[in-house]
Amino acid sequence: MNRIQIERYDIDNLDCATCAAKIEQELKKTDGVEDAVLDFATLTLLLKATDTQKALAVISRIEPQVKFTRRDKGGNKQEAHDHSTASNYRKEIGIIITSGIIFVGHMVFENRFHALLWPWVEYVVVCTAYFLAGWNVFLGAIRSIRRGLLFDENVLMIIATVGAMAIHALSEAVGVMLFFKVGELLQNMAVSKARRSIRGVLAARPDRALVKNDSGFSEISPGQVKVGDIILVKPGEKVALDGEVVEGISQVDTSPLTGEPVPVQARPGDSVMAGTINTASALMVRVTKPFEASSIARVLELVESATARKAVTEKFITTFARYYTPAVVAIATIIAVVPPLLIADAQFTTWVYRALVILVISCPCALVVSIPLGYFGGIGWASRSGILVKGSMFIDVLASVKTVVFDKTGTLTRGVFMLDRVVTVNGFSADYLLQLTAAAELHSTHPIGKSIVAAMNAKGLAINEALVSDHVAIPGIGVSTVYEGKSITVGSDALLHKMGIDHEQCIVESTVAHVVVDNQYAGYIVIGDQLKADAKQAIRLLRQNGVDKIIMLTGDNESAAAHVAKDLELDQFHAGLLPEDKVRIFEQICAQEKSNGKVAFVGDGINDAPVLARADVGVAMGALGSDAAIETADVVLMTDSPAKMAEAIRIARHTRRIVWQNIALAFSVKGLFLLLGALGMASMWEAVFADMGTALLALLNASRVFRKVD
Repeated sequence: MNRIQIERYDIDNLDCATCAAKIEQELKKTDGVEDAVLDFATLTLLLKATDTQKALAVISRIEPQVKFTRRDKGGNKQEAHDHSTASNYRKEIGIIITSGIIFVGHMVFENRFHALLWPWVEYVVVCTAYFLAGWNVFLGAIRSIRRGLLFDENVLMIIATVGAMAIHALSEAVGVMLFFKVGELLQNMAVSKARRSIRGVLAARPDRALVKNDSGFSEISPGQVKVGDIILVKPGEKVALDGEVVEGISQVDTSPLTGEPVPVQARPGDSVMAGTINTASALMVRVTKPFEASSIARVLELVESATARKAVTEKFITTFARYYTPAVVAIATIIAVVPPLLIADAQFTTWVYRALVILVISCPCALVVSIPLGYFGGIGWASRSGILVKGSMFIDVLASVKTVVFDKTGTLTRGVFMLDRVVTVNGFSADYLLQLTAAAELHSTHPIGKSIVAAMNAKGLAINEALVSDHVAIPGIGVSTVYEGKSITVGSDALLHKMGIDHEQCIVESTVAHVVVDNQYAGYIVIGDQLKADAKQAIRLLRQNGVDKIIMLTGDNESAAAHVAKDLELDQFHAGLLPEDKVRIFEQICAQEKSNGKVAFVGDGINDAPVLARADVGVAMGALGSDAAIETADVVLMTDSPAKMAEAIRIARHTRRIVWQNIALAFSVKGLFLLLGALGMASMWEAVFADMGTALLALLNASRVFRKVD
């Protein structure tokens, strides 16, 4: 069985959104292709196939002029192409001006041309202006006809303008072609500007690394650097790969990854991440991960692959575009043929002209280009803000969120626990109880367990690790161990109830760890946690952004949970939950809030994986270094700031608003001119101006998202 290859290509010489959609459609129907996503906004192709060369041959057959360049492991092109965009624009502008001068001259002296004894002179002048403006359109139409693409925009534009000439609407034929050319140029310029903004989002990818060798340093691609190599990072340069500082002290700007321009100190032993910027002095870094597994590579892979997960709106537009043009052509044909046959005094040229007006607006470019561009702009804006959205489908879901459910520890609170006090009973001393508890928590990875061990060490106490045995973790409620021959159990109220241990009720607004020694209650340890600095701001911003209900789930005790919920003014909280309880309670919340809107869950992305998977949109917080979080969540907040959740919703709603503005604009204008064209109340001039103007306005509107990126 052939192995599936996943490759990414950069595309050149593709300037038609409908052509891009056609290529993607044909690739998906090709044997051996599991999936193909051709993103016209970024001019990239994501291909999953057993035979990529066979798939690329399909592209060459459909669009022979298209060039594709495979990315290497470092995410860079393997060979460079000469992009002479500015030169092409100047050439196009020159052609348009020349054609325009001839066209205006014909308009000014039109009556004199009509009076000439040689009518062909007028046709020569008109055709000169026409072919100057429409030469590339003609070539595109010929290529499309050869491939059987009869509903291509170039073919339809040629039919419309040649038809206008045939009924002696010479000025309109040239004017329509000229306006079409101007509109195409302006569209291409707008798309190019948007692509430059997209490239700005993706510019965090390091393109070189200075690797230490026997003779000094050599400059190579990050993809060629091996784990264990030592790289030099000069001041002002990007860290090329994830690694550990071995020499030098500096500060690192993490904003390319987190969106937060707060410098982080880097000294020997500290970890630094690829894509961050060294701001102060030189660092020597030992590489700990290959480039393709680095933080920046994962981030950029998510951003670039986001187009594969299309929103329902995008899918609808793609399907709509497939049927819209044939339907409009059918309407135009009926209008041209049927009325002259059924209406006695109907003039054939009048109805043909009306049909040509309709043909002019038969291309859905305004939707096909601007909608994906708007979504990708939103994803880019989010990534610049330290928010990774895994696809435009999650932009739509985020925009519809009405209920947000937070995990407590490490999400709303700092998750940095400090010993508050030790309360003992039955003759145990505070220090001895702390030692016994630390023995039980010695191998714990939970923040509470770590804080107890740290508190013991801070007090100068110690335990004999050789006397610790039979350590057992009791999921969600505690741990047990044997130390110095004594059976020690540490855990929550639920664990003590399960063991049948009587104990005094303790009502405290913090986390409590009860301790049982040889089935005798010995006391409890109070562990304090603090709200994150922006937790209250996060709740306020969520409500400002249209979230109706905010709920907290926690395994902590009722008193501690109630204190946090009251302090943050939450709508609900559920305390004392085991991991399986969280899933059950969350499913109940989803069922209750289903009619109100979408439900989001925000957690650490590791311990909350089952709940993240059940949410309409699962959000992992502070997951920059976590492979598990990036794999599980739909949205990844790169910092530990809960306010980022409100920002994610704000970005999503702004993006969706722009997308729907473009949809409303395109549908209303095209619908209006279909009606006006059929009634004979619109000219070809007005139709092409409205059509190209709508496409341009939609692109400019979509580019408002990119201004946020810049």
